[in-house]
Amino acid sequence: MKVKAESFHIYEYILFSVLTAATLCLCVCMGSVAIPVTDTIRAIWNSIWKLPIPDGVSAPIIMSVRLPRVIAVALTGASLSLCGASMQGLLRNPLADGSTLGVSSGASLGAVFAILFNINFPALPFAGTMIMATLFAFGSLALILSVSYAADRLLSTHTIILMGIVFSMFASSLLNLLIAFSGEKLKSITFWTMGSLAGSGYENDLVLLSALVLCGGVLLFHARELNAFSLGENAAKHIGVNVKRVKLTVMIAVSVLIGVCVSVGGSIGFVGLTIPHIARILVGANHKRLLPASMFLGAIFLMLADLLARTILNPIELPIGVVTSLVGAVVFVLVFFRSRKKRGSAC
Repeated sequence: MKVKAESFHIYEYILFSVLTAATLCLCVCMGSVAIPVTDTIRAIWNSIWKLPIPDGVSAPIIMSVRLPRVIAVALTGASLSLCGASMQGLLRNPLADGSTLGVSSGASLGAVFAILFNINFPALPFAGTMIMATLFAFGSLALILSVSYAADRLLSTHTIILMGIVFSMFASSLLNLLIAFSGEKLKSITFWTMGSLAGSGYENDLVLLSALVLCGGVLLFHARELNAFSLGENAAKHIGVNVKRVKLTVMIAVSVLIGVCVSVGGSIGFVGLTIPHIARILVGANHKRLLPASMFLGAIFLMLADLLARTILNPIELPIGVVTSLVGAVVFVLVFFRSRKKRGSAC
């Protein structure tokens, strides 16, 4: 029986991998100019192995414009969904995601601050926004945990969530204040706050991949502890889980990962909130399966959302955050009513 269960996991991951690769290929092919699948695969394959690319294949569009953007979208979707699933498991709250702690608001505030005051580094053109977003995300977490600890030495879930909501409102007010004084940068900042991965390059992909490997690895490593949290913090203590240490570790990893994502793509909502619920329906509540499934589904969802944003009103491009909010809100309501109906029938 154990062998069958392990085989099922292998087939499950193979299926998710194939679906993710197929979605990535579709999103590279589709756009203002449609490119045949064979040309896309040939251009990518030949570029990887340094082979000559046949005439007539739109290699510059594929390799310099679409592929780095789609990879950035996939990595961002996987990261946001992984953070959402981790926070929902840690806080035992189905409405939790990266924004629950105010981390997303803090990261957005830092990034807008960097854009408004031209904070940058000559060697790395995008590093100013990334560093400020990550620092503000981490600082937001430190502030929220400090205030929560002062109010509740046990750092209970309800206290952390309440302080996170209050901080989110405070950070949003400061963000609006900065936007009010943004002047000629108003348009770019407003578009960025709605989420956009247009113009992403391979350097952005490398940063996102590094953050996902490091911080995502930490979150995946704590899957067993997150399973214990589903029984309650007291039960987790009784089976040997260091509750405070796990809380801090998971929250720090989520903060850094969200800070990097926000610095590259802006504020993209509903991915971390909605996708883990869909993954939970498909693979169950075991975080050893739920976290990887959330990553795959998050990547697929955000790639399709980005494709829709690029093509639905062609040649006008919509901010990806608008698409994810519209689609994610509808999907979340459907998932919510489905779960309520399922619980009602079980009773």
